[in-house]
Amino acid sequence: MASPSAFAQGLNCSSQNNSALKLACSAQYITERNAIEEKTLTATLITDAPLRLIEDTEKLWVNHLKQCKSFNCYKQQFDNRLEQLNFYTSMNQSLTQHYLKYENGEIAFQPIYIQIHQLTKNNIKVEGIAYRNPNNKLEKQIIPFLAYSTTEQKNNITDNENDCKYQFNYSKAYLLVKTEQKNCERFVGIYRLYD
Repeated sequence: MASPSAFAQGLNCSSQNNSALKLACSAQYITERNAIEEKTLTATLITDAPLRLIEDTEKLWVNHLKQCKSFNCYKQQFDNRLEQLNFYTSMNQSLTQHYLKYENGEIAFQPIYIQIHQLTKNNIKVEGIAYRNPNNKLEKQIIPFLAYSTTEQKNNITDNENDCKYQFNYSKAYLLVKTEQKNCERFVGIYRLYD
């Protein structure tokens, strides 16, 4: 089994072959990088979430950093990662399933993250985030997904954010999301279970 520090990679600034990360690795962001490294280590030691999920979402975060072209974009990405790590650290995740969208056997280029929380014996909450270009305006960087349902209706989910109706088909390791509505295709696809 890998030690928690093996997952606490943070942003690798020792090898600056990637010109897109040079600004993120500059002295200007040392406080943010240290906070990310500290929070990543804390999350790996405390969370009930799968450690592989922390590792894979870190790769997605680094890919978003590589797309940044402005100071505000970098700042927002550091803040977003800290918020995500705080969530992993603080929540009792034992009744939560985590899914990332996959395309052609790899995490989707436009990543989408879905969590299914068992609130009570009969109720579930579905939360999702579809990430877009981090250089977009703040309100257009993500598309949220939020739904509440009963366990009997957990296959038919209505997104309260966009009034889209989806069919969720669960298997042991995957979630297949389908819809027949136009302009609701963003969350359609195959997701891998991380629990």
